[in-house]
Amino acid sequence: MRERLIQFMAGRNGNDALNRFLVVVEIVLLVLSLLLGGRISALLYPLFLILLVLTYYRMFSRNLYKRQIENAKYWELRSRVLGNFRLLKERWVQRKDYRFFCCPSCHAALRVPRGRGKIKIVCRKCGTSFVRKS
Repeated sequence: MRERLIQFMAGRNGNDALNRFLVVVEIVLLVLSLLLGGRISALLYPLFLILLVLTYYRMFSRNLYKRQIENAKYWELRSRVLGNFRLLKERWVQRKDYRFFCCPSCHAALRVPRGRGKIKIVCRKCGTSFVRKS
């Protein structure tokens, strides 16, 4: 039976990162639909079914090129969103040792050590210099 499944899935997209994300969204929609009930349930449950059909369509699709492009766009969007949170986390971890400033001309993020008094900060990106207390 396992070999037949492997033969069936040969040349198909299978499960990728976008499908896993869609499954999580489907589970959330299903739980919300069951918990909330009423009119909201009437909206969420069909959306759940549409996403379920889309997930299976992507999983069994033989058009690997289009599915890879969709998955790459998902990864790009995910890295953009999570990249902002990663930057905030790094700043939070380094807050005791460093101060963070924004360049007045190009708005680049600049990091300087704390406790140095008034210092001249030079932007590495555009070369603008300004004085701030660290």
